[in-house]
Amino acid sequence: MASSPESVVRFVGIACLLFALSATAAPPRRPRKAGVSGVSYDGRSIMINGRRELFFSGSIHYPRSTPEMWPDLIQKAKRGGLNVIQTYVFWNVHEPVQGHFNFTGRYDLVRFIKLIHKHKMYVTLRLGPFIQAEWNHGGFPYWLKEIPGIVFRTDNEPFKYHMQNFVTKIMDMMKSEKLFFPQGGPIILAQIENEYNMVEAAYREDGLKYVQWAANLALGFNAGIPWVMCKQKNAPGPVINACNGRNCGDTFTGPNSPTKPSIWTENWTAQYRVFGDPPSQRSAEDIAYSVARFFSNNGALVNYYMYHGGTNFGREGASYVMTRYYDEAPLDEYGLPKEPKYGHLRDLHQALKLSRKGLLWGVPSVQPLGPGCEARLYESPDSKVCVAFLTNTNPRTDATVNFRGVNYFLPRRSISILPDCKTVIFNTQRVNAQHNSRTFHAAGETNKNDKWHMFQERIPKFRNTRIISSKPLELYNMTKDTTDYMWYTTRFRLEDEDLPMRPDIRPVLLVSSLGHAMHAFVNGIYIGSGNGAKLEKSFVFQKPMELKRGVNHISILGLTIGFPDNGAYLEHRLAGIHTAAIQGLNTGTLDLSQNKWGHEVGMKGEKLGIFTEEGSKKVQWTEAKNDKPVTWYKRYFDMPRGNDPVALDMTTMGKGLAWVNGNCIGRYWVSYLSPLGKPSQSVYHIPREWLKPKDNLLVIFEEHGGKPEGILIVTVKRDNICTVVTEFHPPTIKSFSREDNEIKTLVQDVKPRAYLKCDDNKVIRSIAFASFGNPTGACGNFTVGTCHSPQAASVVEKACLEKNSCVLPVSAQAYGADPACPGTTSTLVVQAKCARKKKDDKE
Repeated sequence: MASSPESVVRFVGIACLLFALSATAAPPRRPRKAGVSGVSYDGRSIMINGRRELFFSGSIHYPRSTPEMWPDLIQKAKRGGLNVIQTYVFWNVHEPVQGHFNFTGRYDLVRFIKLIHKHKMYVTLRLGPFIQAEWNHGGFPYWLKEIPGIVFRTDNEPFKYHMQNFVTKIMDMMKSEKLFFPQGGPIILAQIENEYNMVEAAYREDGLKYVQWAANLALGFNAGIPWVMCKQKNAPGPVINACNGRNCGDTFTGPNSPTKPSIWTENWTAQYRVFGDPPSQRSAEDIAYSVARFFSNNGALVNYYMYHGGTNFGREGASYVMTRYYDEAPLDEYGLPKEPKYGHLRDLHQALKLSRKGLLWGVPSVQPLGPGCEARLYESPDSKVCVAFLTNTNPRTDATVNFRGVNYFLPRRSISILPDCKTVIFNTQRVNAQHNSRTFHAAGETNKNDKWHMFQERIPKFRNTRIISSKPLELYNMTKDTTDYMWYTTRFRLEDEDLPMRPDIRPVLLVSSLGHAMHAFVNGIYIGSGNGAKLEKSFVFQKPMELKRGVNHISILGLTIGFPDNGAYLEHRLAGIHTAAIQGLNTGTLDLSQNKWGHEVGMKGEKLGIFTEEGSKKVQWTEAKNDKPVTWYKRYFDMPRGNDPVALDMTTMGKGLAWVNGNCIGRYWVSYLSPLGKPSQSVYHIPREWLKPKDNLLVIFEEHGGKPEGILIVTVKRDNICTVVTEFHPPTIKSFSREDNEIKTLVQDVKPRAYLKCDDNKVIRSIAFASFGNPTGACGNFTVGTCHSPQAASVVEKACLEKNSCVLPVSAQAYGADPACPGTTSTLVVQAKCARKKKDDKE
């Protein structure tokens, strides 16, 4: 047979399992502290009613999905092994106008928290009110910027006054709804401020004073729950300092007091993306390693940021941030489980829960096991409880270690969890969870009623504008976060002798901009666009143009793509045109910066609301034509059949905004290509809740030109499911349970198996790939290896076709494979296609 160091581990572990466990005795049950109720903490854990617990949390932001999506997202989070949902509170959507509050629809915070409570889960409420979160203005409402004398996030009286008012408003609301845990609600933790260490030095002594003030403000509410400050090493008094990052099990210096627990408020499940970025990924194995490492190092709570990223609807994303947010999270933008990330973390949570007693009450120690390898232990000798985390930190080298007389194989950069210090029930590098891949399918409704109409915005001239200045005005202060757009217009007169005499020389428009983007028109003709980037928002625009004798008109559409969301002195940021000039004239460069400039804020279509049914009647629509700048397009479409998520494929468009039935689905920017030569995002989510069965109004505002007839209405599926399991994997976590301190096996034959499961009401309709031996690739793109077994497909088809789920053996014998084949990895790979049951198809 093909041999591996893992085979020794597997057979020795199974042979010794029953004998080794039968000798252990159950420990006495850890009682809660007498007379203790509510939420408290010690150096090991957060405690609920005096009892230590392990907490697995996930960030789900209520404005980034719809209320109709919330129950399903929360339920999937619970099925994924979470017991806490974390969310920010978004000041600028709740108080967009000073003193006028909005807690309805996607902004119904109370409803969201009550739904979490209904699912018997806890809540961490991050009040900020600065939240960053790749959210417009870091969560601050625009009007706050215009408060006289204000300086954000420091010992500044105007800022502290308004911050205290809003935080008090939210705290009073939570108390009146009885949402804090001591009142019978789900909120067990709250956060004040956010990552303040990143900017504190900029404010010097006032920064230190502000941190203390913010802590006192939070504690003064007497909510009966602990407070957290993330990335705040000097969190005052009882406020817990917490870690954000990818590897807090190694990078976190720890709580600033031995009486505080280790909390990981943000474990980044991928990386947020901005327009122009290439794809961002983080593997399930890497996340699982980081979490196991954290809990092996006295971790008490981990939060996945994000567990569901969702969508930056409308204009809610920060500067350059894509409309799709953390799509690589365990639940993707549409709320579909992204496998194996979702399932692998679920299995990890179960493994840690089976290790709960040791983690919460055992005595920690570390035992070296060789270069780059160690065992982190939690033991309670009096009750014979022992948990081991066997760790190989080497990023490229596998290892075999001897722990308490038994050899254990550890893949590179992996952790094996032994909840009884004997039995491997989980390894971070060995994924038992199934995989899937996402596909987009053009709906038949795309071609029905596919008749587009358009309305073109007028290109304004200087004489048409009312806001006149001696120089171009700053964009943030003019738009006041009510629109992305403002027109800059100016005019100048040329004589024949000013114009170039040579045919190879043309005048050039030179504009320096502080960001974020612009579209330029000369005498009503579009000549080009320019833009900055997230890291460098300013840019220089240079384009040739045609000028004429007499008066010439320059019209520039200046754009913001969200307000900035991070850094010190956020209130002082600038955007828009800085200088402008005409190069290439016979008389030299003509500086327009000090010319008179006219300004017009917003687009006519926005002001008339032509993206709504009623507003669309206020303008004259004509038959659509392609590649028209600053143009509105509209059509009607029917809702696609079924329950799959719906989206727009905008590949043929440029840049702009899109609305469905008056709801803005967000900014699109397909013309901004990543270094890979592709758009960062070309498909945009339409929540089904925003659709009617018939005649849905789709309105697009295209800034610089596109082909609307190429827009596709698509449905989103994850029906391609896969499994990749070797003979050397641990058995699935479902094979084990714990009774007191004993690990019990729930199956007689403790061997690795492969599992495939479709969504409810779907079955495995076909097998696209099956191989045992050494196949390679990823779900959706597998290739057979040199040790392929031809019988694998028929064995899998017999076991799985027309079933909702199936379980497959993982052995060479089961598939007629040669176990001695040179190069075999003893791996089973299957890719299956799920489809609706046939009776549903008839319907």
